[in-house]
Amino acid sequence: QVQLVESGGGLVQAGGSLRLSCAASGSIFSINGMGWYRQAPGKQRELVATTTSGGSTAYADSVKGRFTISRDSAKNTVYLQMDSLKPEDTAVYYCNLAQLGRVHWGPGTQVTVSS
Repeated sequence: QVQLVESGGGLVQAGGSLRLSCAASGSIFSINGMGWYRQAPGKQRELVATTTSGGSTAYADSVKGRFTISRDSAKNTVYLQMDSLKPEDTAVYYCNLAQLGRVHWGPGTQVTVSS
C-alpha cells in the first residue's frame, strides 16, 4: 500500500509564493513518476506538473514559468514551488504517484490566492 501526504497549502495574496510537499510512504518501488494535479470548485481535476523517474518534467501551459516541480528520490518526496500566484490558481492540489500501472492519490491540500 502507498500513502501520500501533501503539505504546504494555505492562503496567500496574488503575486506571492507557496511550496507544496508530498511525501510518499509504504510499498515504494518501481516509481514511474510523480506529479501534481488541482481541482477548482465546479471544475474537473487538471494536470499541473509531472516528473518522471528519468527526471523529465511537464507543465500545464497555465503554470509554465511560474511553477517548478522537483523530486527528492531519497526521501520519496515531490515538491511544487509556486511563484507569482494568481487568484485562478485557487484549488485543491493533489499529489499522485504512478507505480506499475497503478496511480495513487493523496488527500489534497487547499491553496487559496486572494486578489
